[in-house]
Amino acid sequence: PMSLLFRESRDCAALPYRLIKLIRAPEDRGELHKRIDGRFHQMLADGFEAEVRGLWDRGDLSPDTPSMRCVGYRQLLKYVLGEYSYRDMVQRGIVATRQLAKRQFTWLRAEPDVTWLHDNTGLLDAALEIVGSVTPLVENSTS
Repeated sequence: PMSLLFRESRDCAALPYRLIKLIRAPEDRGELHKRIDGRFHQMLADGFEAEVRGLWDRGDLSPDTPSMRCVGYRQLLKYVLGEYSYRDMVQRGIVATRQLAKRQFTWLRAEPDVTWLHDNTGLLDAALEIVGSVTPLVENSTS
């Protein structure tokens, strides 16, 4: 896992390959919010409530269990337990997801040597051009 890799070597220059950091994200925050809303509703349509009810019914979890504190799960569990109405659960789940996305963007903006790919560009072509323009650390010995 990445955590082990970073523990073993804090210096990415020690890696035998180049890292290319590409981030795909909509440029417009409104578009991001629209996607988050749609994704949350799709999760509900795909059986998210049944998943959480099934986990809760096992009897070995509590609201403080890390898996039940995750974004979306926390809000849905509170609905299952009668603490939220369905409408409140949906709204709170969407808001919590937006807040998570905002924290992720803050973290990603601080990441050095990142190339942002916005949806208004030809994503695949842009990514292939970036990858193709990077010179390898070592020549491929098979050529």
